[in-house]
Amino acid sequence: MDIVGTGFLARSLRPLAGRHPGTVALAAGESRTSGATDADFAREAALLRDITKQCAAGGQRLLFFSTAATGLYGLAEGPGSEDAPVTPYTPYGAHKLALEEQLRESGVDHLILRLAHLVGPHGRYHQLIPTLLRQVREGAVTMHRGAARDLIRVSDALTIIDRLLAAGLRADTVNVASGFAVPVEAIVDHLAAALGLAPHKEYVDTGVPYDISTRKLRALVPQVADMGFGPDYYRLVLNDFLAADHA
Repeated sequence: MDIVGTGFLARSLRPLAGRHPGTVALAAGESRTSGATDADFAREAALLRDITKQCAAGGQRLLFFSTAATGLYGLAEGPGSEDAPVTPYTPYGAHKLALEEQLRESGVDHLILRLAHLVGPHGRYHQLIPTLLRQVREGAVTMHRGAARDLIRVSDALTIIDRLLAAGLRADTVNVASGFAVPVEAIVDHLAAALGLAPHKEYVDTGVPYDISTRKLRALVPQVADMGFGPDYYRLVLNDFLAADHA
């Protein structure tokens, strides 16, 4: 598998670089769920067009990473599903959905994976868990009241991606998530308790509760049943992240 990109996701995919010949993983583009501009979105759309043309010319399958987060599924009634119509909740969600359509309309061989919040070593400064950890250490955390996030370990996501690619899926879309969204406040509490800190909590606006459907994922990758996904899975994710942060 050829990997396009140099950031957190691209580095996380490196263990799969020697597998799945004939596949190009597009792990580059705009990763900021807020604060990105129309110009940023346009650059990612142009990049996707370029990579799509290259894959079409070389007869390769394009692995594209979309989002399964609040930006896409925040307005969904019930768990967000790949097979149901979607009304994006944020400009970022609308952008990712537009890129999905751009890829489908290209006719190139592809697989779209909608990712939950990946957590692992070397996370970008602006990502959720590095941001919350930094704020906990600084003594004040800002969050949206009632907001929730579905966290998944990079190592588990890699196992899932490996299995999905090996299954030879074509022209398909799959959520890659734990299926258990946890309140952001619970994430903050866990980080604070692990560090022995008691940061001040500040709330802005009201967050959006949501869930991601993993029905399709579980059918395609039965091994998901052995990954420990459940209400307390996020604790394992955060403990692994903290251990790597202190290493």
